[in-house]
Amino acid sequence: MTQIDTLNSVLSYIKNSFIGKDEIIDLLGISLIAKENIFLLGPPGTAKSAIVRQLSTCLEGGKNFEYLLTRFTEPNEIFGPFDIRQLKEGELVTNTEGMLPEASLVFLDEIFNANSAILNSLLTALNEKIFRRGKETKKLPALMFVGASNVLPEDEALNALLDRFLIRVNCDYVDPDLLHEVLLAGWKLENNAAGEHPTITPDQIIDLQKQARLVDLTPIRKHYVDLIHSLRNTGIKVSDRRAVKLQNLIAASALVCKRTAANVSDLWVLKYIWDTEEQIEILAGIINNLIEKTTVEAAHPQALYNKLPNPEEVLKEVTYLTQKWQTEDLSFEEQNIIKDKLRYVQTRCEWINNPEQKKYIQQEIENLWQKILQTV
Repeated sequence: MTQIDTLNSVLSYIKNSFIGKDEIIDLLGISLIAKENIFLLGPPGTAKSAIVRQLSTCLEGGKNFEYLLTRFTEPNEIFGPFDIRQLKEGELVTNTEGMLPEASLVFLDEIFNANSAILNSLLTALNEKIFRRGKETKKLPALMFVGASNVLPEDEALNALLDRFLIRVNCDYVDPDLLHEVLLAGWKLENNAAGEHPTITPDQIIDLQKQARLVDLTPIRKHYVDLIHSLRNTGIKVSDRRAVKLQNLIAASALVCKRTAANVSDLWVLKYIWDTEEQIEILAGIINNLIEKTTVEAAHPQALYNKLPNPEEVLKEVTYLTQKWQTEDLSFEEQNIIKDKLRYVQTRCEWINNPEQKKYIQQEIENLWQKILQTV
């Protein structure tokens, strides 16, 4: 069994335990291979913590660290206390045993509760995989950091934390139609907590990370450049630094599919680079539209799964764009951004199942187009 087969068997095992969560689990696999951090947004009870813990149990020989942050969390709780013996000798050395600096997989729940005492050290750990404290500097063995929260940060100082997570996933409750399967899988998991399961070692993952660097991105380079321009034109900020790092995700998607070269289907991972919830539907519209126009072999399964849009989210975006259009002194560029966004929302609207909701939202979109035409 190859290393990618080993990882895929681990991911399949977790999918069988958590029905309706394939998207999140596939993205965790992509993040591991790409060596990039992933952020999970969603209300309590959506299995965010449970999925990450299950992945931790499949990491053989790896040390894992999980912590629920509060506003009063101190550095000692995350990075470890100072070594008392060496402190007596005047040396400030951290005892990191069992703490974040020694972990292969790190899960920080309610990460936006991070206070100023731990913020700088946390930012360095997330960004550079380095632990700094006083004179101490230590390279972290962490394969991936996973952060989770019920809400997005409102404080600008905490936006820097979100920026350290390249992938952002919106975790919601499972479709009611799948509830019966969810209950069966949950019951089986509860009664087989210590049962046999597939495993993968940190060394195998590190080897996969090296293999991902060898994936040929030439076939999608033009599509990717055009896509970045398109995202920037609709007001979605993709810095040059992020554009470079996103290539790791595309390569990881190709490797999961056992390909040595990327194809257009691998661009599905870019649906998860949003900064605000309002951008989720816009990104889905732009990227699904690109993938649907191209036929490729050995496409990643998630690329072919065009998730139905949430009518409430689509309507919320139309309402936002309507209010934005009514703002005085809009520049020509801002007007074009609103038009581009509206086109992609209109595309997503076509996929809404409920005919009444679809008709209502289409009417709201048409009303906004009329206002735009009257202005122009």
